Amino acid sequence: MSELLIAFERLVHVMTELREKCPWDIKQTNESLRYLTLEECYELSDAILEGKHDEIKEELGDILLHVIFYALIGSENNQFNLLDVIISQTQKLIDRHPHIYSDVKVKDEKDVKRNWELLKLKEKNKKSVLSGVPKSLPAMLKSYRIQEKVKGVGFDFSDDKSAFNKIIEEVNEFAHEMDGNNIDKATEEFGDLLFALIGYAQKKGINSMNALEKTNKKFISRFTKMESLITKQEKSISDYSIEELDQFWCQAKKIELGNKNQDA
Repeated sequence: MSELLIAFERLVHVMTELREKCPWDIKQTNESLRYLTLEECYELSDAILEGKHDEIKEELGDILLHVIFYALIGSENNQFNLLDVIISQTQKLIDRHPHIYSDVKVKDEKDVKRNWELLKLKEKNKKSVLSGVPKSLPAMLKSYRIQEKVKGVGFDFSDDKSAFNKIIEEVNEFAHEMDGNNIDKATEEFGDLLFALIGYAQKKGINSMNALEKTNKKFISRFTKMESLITKQEKSISDYSIEELDQFWCQAKKIELGNKNQDA
């Protein structure tokens, strides 16, 4: 523990020194750091999805740096300091885990989530469990968090079949509006379909953001392999028909699957 405290104190000291002496660090504000913090979070996300432990360590360090930076700015403005941040967070964890630090009894993870959301409402005197969902979240992540929060307080389909049937219902409604060429209504129904898919996946333990990102990476990998095959023919992708491109796509898919089998 002493090594951890020494290392943390040194990091805070370095950041404080940089804030006082480095022209770039001196210039930063909460607003200028905001987009950089978002970038660091996405870089951490990439490292996690790719299972690159050294990069996870590095990105966690970058995010820790940002936490200290914001706290230094808060201290300069007499708003709060790093000690306030740490004390506040520690107390929040204790308050929101009464099944550990008090006499509240829970049966499972669902009870823990339900208590967490209800305690948040009580602490912040808010009227809705959804008031804590940031407005600026990307739409897909926002849908995930909305459904996670309402399920946490018991608002959920009674079983998996009902949740899956909701997907079928939304597919049919979307198809109906597309058949009628009602794009505005079809757009609304498409949103409902995505929402239902995200909810069902969540119910089955599938993180929809991770799933879609894996598909994105898979598509990019196969498409770039297809481009490489075309380049070897000394031609451009625009020289081929869609039927011919499908053949290149199948070749790229076989190469990718073959490489995976070799790795296994």
